[in-house]
Order: sequence, then C-alpha cells, then structure tokens
Amino acid sequence: MLDTRVLVVGVLVLALPAAGLTGCEEEGPFERAGEKVDQGVEEAGEKLEEAGEEIDDAIDDATDDDRR
Repeated sequence: MLDTRVLVVGVLVLALPAAGLTGCEEEGPFERAGEKVDQGVEEAGEKLEEAGEEIDDAIDDATDDDRR
C-alpha cells in the first residue's frame, strides 16, 4: 500500500514539471506560483518517501525483534 503512494507521488513529481514546460515562455505571476506548487509537491514527495523508508525500517526492526 505504501509503495503505491510513493509511486503516485513520484509520478506527480515528474509529471508536473513536464506540464509546466508546455506553458508560456515569459515568466509571469502564474508561472512563479506554479513553480512554487511544483516545489511544494516535490518536497512533499520526498518527505513521503522518507516516511515510507522509516516505516519500512521500523517494520523490519519489529519483525527482527520477534524472530529473536
């Protein structure tokens, strides 16, 4: 389940900047706002990925403790 979330966020992180490339060449207020949204989504994706890794580590630690 967690891997699916990370995959979806990864796809969004990659798709949003690509969609921004099709915009106008001159940077206006909407372009700057879009870049801030892109940056926020990218940072959120990175944090979700880190959280997923921490959860995986915690699960591994818990299952290792149960096996001892």
